[in-house]
Amino acid sequence: MARDVFEVLADPTRRRILDLLREGERTVGDLVGALGTAQPNVSKHLKMLDAAALVRVRVDGPRRHYALDPGRLREIEAWLAPFREIWADRLDDLETYLDTLPDEPAE
Repeated sequence: MARDVFEVLADPTRRRILDLLREGERTVGDLVGALGTAQPNVSKHLKMLDAAALVRVRVDGPRRHYALDPGRLREIEAWLAPFREIWADRLDDLETYLDTLPDEPAE
C-alpha cells in the first residue's frame, strides 16, 4: 500500500467527502452543496482521492459522479487489523484490572 493513501486521508475535507460518499454516489455539485466549499476546491480534493484509488468516477454527459472504491479501502482495513487487535487486547486487560478494584462507596 502506498504511503500517499494516508497522506490523502490526513485531510479532513477529503475524509468528509468519503463520509458523504458512504451514503452513495454523488455528483460534484452535490458535494459542493454538502460541503459548502467552492467547486474548484472540491474538484481538487476529488482528484487526489481518485489518484489514490479511493473513489471511482463515472462520467454522464457533463456531470461527473463519484463513488467509494471499496478495493483500496479493504487494503487499508487489512493493514489496520493487527493494530486493532493490539488495542482490543489492551482494553481487555484494562477491564480486567478495573474489575479487581474495590467498589467506591456511594456518597
